[in-house]
Amino acid sequence: MRISLVLFAAILSFAGEGLGQSADIVKKNYNIARSGLALDGYDPVSYFNVGEALEGKKDIVASRNGVTYRFVSNQNKEAFLAQPEKFEPQYGGWCAYAMGAKGEKVEVDPETFKIIDGKLYLFYNKFFNNTLESWNKDESRLKANADRNWSKIVQRKD
Repeated sequence: MRISLVLFAAILSFAGEGLGQSADIVKKNYNIARSGLALDGYDPVSYFNVGEALEGKKDIVASRNGVTYRFVSNQNKEAFLAQPEKFEPQYGGWCAYAMGAKGEKVEVDPETFKIIDGKLYLFYNKFFNNTLESWNKDESRLKANADRNWSKIVQRKD
């Protein structure tokens, strides 16, 4: 009996490590470098509900795969928790244009975004370079490239 319990504990420990590694891989691919928060603390649901980026409150948070999100209301938090894949930004929150043009992870301005087919895309917008404008000129090609490039990134285990 004691051996069975030890074996069961070892299996649980191993399974837990695998789940942790999976979350770490997701977190590593996510754009959280500056603030430690997804979307620099902006509420992912607000992009869809009000059509603009609203900063979330420090005391209304939720985590998914080790990534922390802030929300403007508990209602938005609950909507996110019910369907996180609906609200999470594409390409881990990295610039959609850069992902499509060169397959690179580039910082974004969370207030520069576009909703396409019910998905959130973010863009770099600094130093007189708004990549959303470039994206709009060749969206279908850039989106197809970005989808392919992102798929390669998330498949890597490094």
